Amino acid sequence: MATSVRAKPDGSPPPAAPPSSPGPRGHRASSGGWRSTLYRWDLKAIPYVFVAPFFLTFAAFGLFPLIYTGWLSLHRVELGGDPTWKGLENYTDLATSEFFWNALFNTFTIGVIATVPQLLMALGLAHLLNYKLRGRGFFRVAILAPYATSIAAATLVFAQLFNTDYGMINGLLGWIGIDPVNWESSKWPAQIAISVIVTWRWTGYNALIYLAAMQAVPQDLYEAASLDGASRWRQFISVTIPSIRPTILFTIIVSTIGATQLFGEPMLFGGSVGISGGSGNQFQTLSLLMYEKGWVTGALGQASAIAWVMLLLLLLVGSVQALVTRHNRKKLGG
Repeated sequence: MATSVRAKPDGSPPPAAPPSSPGPRGHRASSGGWRSTLYRWDLKAIPYVFVAPFFLTFAAFGLFPLIYTGWLSLHRVELGGDPTWKGLENYTDLATSEFFWNALFNTFTIGVIATVPQLLMALGLAHLLNYKLRGRGFFRVAILAPYATSIAAATLVFAQLFNTDYGMINGLLGWIGIDPVNWESSKWPAQIAISVIVTWRWTGYNALIYLAAMQAVPQDLYEAASLDGASRWRQFISVTIPSIRPTILFTIIVSTIGATQLFGEPMLFGGSVGISGGSGNQFQTLSLLMYEKGWVTGALGQASAIAWVMLLLLLLVGSVQALVTRHNRKKLGG
């Protein structure tokens, strides 16, 4: 209830209230302004602070080496020497080099031989594991075991299996009347052997990716197909494959990138001549050629040019993926 201020008995007006001190209120207002300003800066700046370590690390170990390698590819650089400007001469030398085209062709053929069976087997394994089987957890861990095995250990074991003189593979072929195969010195047998190593290591990994995609497919689609009389094979072709098509495209792109960068398996498989891709360069890949140019012959400029050619190939693969994805979206939208 408000209180009224009465006039004095002599009729004079009541005394005015003393003015309030602005000090504490002004201090509180100033403090509130600073807090609100700090709060706004906190909301705007803290996310950038959190992501800054990634960008700084990427700039130091990703972007700078990429730009510096591009700069080296335009120079003649030898170990311990000063760079000399050459322009695009390193790239034109690659265009006329039979070693480069041989390595490019080997990279393509090994990639195809390793990728196609690998993804097909991974798709089949994922389809089997997608059903209710006893010990599914054990099988899921078991198919991932080759991926957890080191490249060196896996390659050394397979090099013994494919040994021309005492390898188990030639022993099995001898039982069925096939002459021993020179797996290391012949072009196609060597590429097949290396592809087997790559397939063995990565099939389980891709199978788990497919399995995760299959488990996300709605069961209503399978029930509807079953009511229409579709067999399991027909359900796999008409329901599973279209539903996981983006995942299949993703594994194709990732496997292609991995095949382009193939290095450890062919180098270890070839032993003392692994860097050159065998005695006749029969399985030398682009990565092996880049390593040989840079650290064996000391031509860092040519090695940098090969690295940038590999980068351009990967960008081309990424562009194809983007075009295919856009086409599929338009097709689904239409």
